[in-house]
Amino acid sequence: MKKLDLYIIRKFLGTFFYAIALLAVVIIIFDISEKIDDFLEKKPPLSAIVFQYYANFIPYFINLFSALFTFISVIFFTSKMAANTEIIAILNSGVSFSRLLRPYLLASLFLALMSFGLTNFVIPETSKNMQNFQKNYLKSQKRSNESNIHMQISPGVFAYIESFDVKKNTGFRFSLEKFSDSGMVEKLSGDYLKWDSITGLWAIENWIKREIGKQGEVLTRGVKMDTLLNISPGDFAVDVDDAMYMNYRELRDFIDMEKLRGSGNLTTFQIEKHKRIAFPFATIVLTLIGVSLSSRKVRGGLGFNLGIGITICFAFILFMQVTTVFATFGNLPAVIAVWIPNFIFGILALWLLKIAPK
Repeated sequence: MKKLDLYIIRKFLGTFFYAIALLAVVIIIFDISEKIDDFLEKKPPLSAIVFQYYANFIPYFINLFSALFTFISVIFFTSKMAANTEIIAILNSGVSFSRLLRPYLLASLFLALMSFGLTNFVIPETSKNMQNFQKNYLKSQKRSNESNIHMQISPGVFAYIESFDVKKNTGFRFSLEKFSDSGMVEKLSGDYLKWDSITGLWAIENWIKREIGKQGEVLTRGVKMDTLLNISPGDFAVDVDDAMYMNYRELRDFIDMEKLRGSGNLTTFQIEKHKRIAFPFATIVLTLIGVSLSSRKVRGGLGFNLGIGITICFAFILFMQVTTVFATFGNLPAVIAVWIPNFIFGILALWLLKIAPK
């Protein structure tokens, strides 16, 4: 690497981490002011506040704003270089514009890989630590009951429950249906379902069992039945926020399992899975847009470039939110909804690079 590469990379990463650090201090101050009543009431140890909560909050915060601050950092220091005629001097010395892009790409690739690692491996673990702190020292969050749950617990075996209380691990109006190539062969239904955490068995009350064979139908009933089922209470109370506690491999396996079970609430998890790759890639796209916009010396200077850049950045974020809504509530596939902003703004980046001063 030459002095030019080191100079630009040092400015790029220095501006990025300095801006993130300043905003992190502001966010932490506001968060402390919001939670000060809980801290005074529950009196958590200072070490728990610092190391169990805020130390685990920082990786999430850095990743949340990484693409935005990457873009702002590029706009900021490149506009200053252009205003000081450094860009003109570099190009006039025989350095091509594509060669000038090399340190930008290297730095953005480093930040993209950092974001990928944080999203898929670090943040799921730190989020668990934050969740434990919140359960112990902050106000408890309400958990609503789940209702009208359908799932396939194994090939040809389907479970249905009208409502499930996630606090008491009890359900109301449960049925279990088994199918073969010829149709339904068995159906077990009950008024109440309760999980025994000690034995790992399910207790079904007021149950009725129908067995359908070649010779007819056999009907049996009883007051209570203890049975082993291929489900657990957690399967009835899957929250979309649980995705943030899974690393990439766990999230992928969870989606595959839910597909087998026929779950209808997979779109949010699929969006989260694709975002964990698309969002770091957006760092590179926004870097190219930032360089193209700010490498030209304009009359408005830094303020003009920052204004245009922030507008484009927020347009990118808004566009991603809109496509995500279409995937969640419409028929747009999750992979298209997540990647189409990168594709469209990637074309914009290539066009801006083409018209950038050479």
